[in-house]
Amino acid sequence: MKRRVWVSSPVFYIITAVMLIMTGISWFWNYAVFMTELVASVVSVLAVMLLTEYFKAHVSTAVKSAKKILTGDEYRSLEEFSIPVAVVGEAGDIIWVNRSFFDGVSGKRECRGENILKFIYPKTIQQIIEENSADVTVGARQFTVFAAKTEYGSIVYFVDDTYYKEINREYTEQRPVVVLASFDNREELARDTSGSEDSRIAAAVESALINWSQEMSGFLKRLSGGRYLIMTDESNLRGAMEKRFQILDTVRSIKTAERRSATVSIGVGRGAASLQEAEEWSRKALDMALGRGGDQVAVKQKNDTYEFFGGVSKGVEKRDKVRTRVIAATLSDHIKNSDNVLIMGHKYSDLDSVGASVGLWSAATRTLKKQAFIVVNRAQSLASPILSSIDAAVQDERVFVSPMEAMLLITPKTLLIVVDTHSPEFVESPELLSAVSRVVVIDHHRMMVKHIENAIVFYHEPYASSTSEMVAELVQYIGDNSLGQVEAEALLSGIMLDTKNFVLKTGVRTFEAAAYLRRRGADTVEVKRMFSDTIDTYKAKYQIVSGSEILNDCAIASAEHEFPDIRITAAQAADELLSIQGVIASFVIFPAGGTVNVSARSLGEVNVQLIMETMGGGGHLTMAGAQLNGVTVGQAREKLIAILGKTVPHSAQS
Repeated sequence: MKRRVWVSSPVFYIITAVMLIMTGISWFWNYAVFMTELVASVVSVLAVMLLTEYFKAHVSTAVKSAKKILTGDEYRSLEEFSIPVAVVGEAGDIIWVNRSFFDGVSGKRECRGENILKFIYPKTIQQIIEENSADVTVGARQFTVFAAKTEYGSIVYFVDDTYYKEINREYTEQRPVVVLASFDNREELARDTSGSEDSRIAAAVESALINWSQEMSGFLKRLSGGRYLIMTDESNLRGAMEKRFQILDTVRSIKTAERRSATVSIGVGRGAASLQEAEEWSRKALDMALGRGGDQVAVKQKNDTYEFFGGVSKGVEKRDKVRTRVIAATLSDHIKNSDNVLIMGHKYSDLDSVGASVGLWSAATRTLKKQAFIVVNRAQSLASPILSSIDAAVQDERVFVSPMEAMLLITPKTLLIVVDTHSPEFVESPELLSAVSRVVVIDHHRMMVKHIENAIVFYHEPYASSTSEMVAELVQYIGDNSLGQVEAEALLSGIMLDTKNFVLKTGVRTFEAAAYLRRRGADTVEVKRMFSDTIDTYKAKYQIVSGSEILNDCAIASAEHEFPDIRITAAQAADELLSIQGVIASFVIFPAGGTVNVSARSLGEVNVQLIMETMGGGGHLTMAGAQLNGVTVGQAREKLIAILGKTVPHSAQS
């Protein structure tokens, strides 16, 4: 310790001596300067003397503390100890180290008097004691550090386990990963191209996948049905994830003569206990990627968690209605074999949810002659125009029941049909879902990680514009007279809501369904009236729009206080913001029902579903939402802005 004192002190003495010499020289030059420098020199001498004495006292105290921490015999034992040991004072200064620490940790450099944080950063002694150990890296060596508290300081042990950590790293990086890739729009491209063009596109996609697998030091095996098996390892997969799976862009750049892009969906099984489990995970991940619209990668990891990449392309419309006919026949059989049918949508049911429910109710009661009820919470429903029109048209029948009333109608052979959602958390009544053993799901939203898994029929089509469109197709195969005018208008209103009056996410089948509903008597004027607003709602909508701001080509608006019909108003405001020039996505934040809600919309360039999933919600590529508990509107806004700063540039380009 004395050595450290006398190594540091000469620096200050030399500086003071230089100042005294300069003072002497100034005597012959300028008296005023001489007096100024003389005062400064005297102050400097006094400061150096005081600091030196203070430093000596500090070192003396540290040495005394060291003697109190360990006895002489303990010093000798630790000196020969093979594990590096450091004795640290209360302030974190290194008081003493053994030979192993000097050779293996400090690199044979004097370190006594320095702070221990130099060797354990970013951890502290207190954190190491509380966590029992900590992993640190010093130079090229890796240590597990342990600390023991004493009365006057701490004893810190550095266990050199570089060899074992390197083995663990190599084991982790070389763990096999199973990847399944699917050329998901092969049939659609083949239908519209010649045989030679189809072969060229298929060969180009396969070549791109082969090159990608070789870049990851893996191999590719072609399976049937346009699917490919790829084997690689963890280190190469991490590299692909850091590049956000550029293979999606590579395949998307392969175009037909009509400039239509090829797309692939990829499922990855990562971190499984065995190859068999990894293959099972990759199949589930691929199903998840396809269920979310394709053209993306789903990575399934431990604890049933998923990570998604891509997913900004619009779903490819399936023109083949064979599956619809099969689902309709299967659904009819299940309805016929049931005592009664309960039809339930999501919380805060909208025109699409209730419209689809009305269509299925009509098919079940009129064509299949089964007792059916629609489960809806009228107080929270956003589809009051449909509820009123059905009540007025069907006065002698009971159509709508509350969740509490529905619980009393359950029998062992009750069939529950869930529409416009596939999440058990978003249904109108989770208790009703748990109480019924036979469940059918009909939905068009992109697949979420948490979905209803015990469904006897899971009719999920992410390409469809709305659930009302799917139901309009189903009822045609259930019976020609399944729908009346009021029911057809309810379904048409659901289609118009989710397509924004046939602007977004419309395909050939969307217009075919609308034409069928028009033939069944749907009056477009009556449907238009369902979307009419009160003057108060109209003013509130434009008040929200007027307070919006643009960030990264996204419009963000908020309402600070809850008011009647705020959910409808916020959704309409989000739609209205998309009409602003340069806006590619819109977000409206508002309080309702004790939570802060976010209503998100886009024109397809940004996947708002991914953004809302980051906030705990979900939805579709162009329409999504989220609910946040325990935050204010301002805090939700800050969180959204932070997410947009990270995701929007990637989303727009992925």
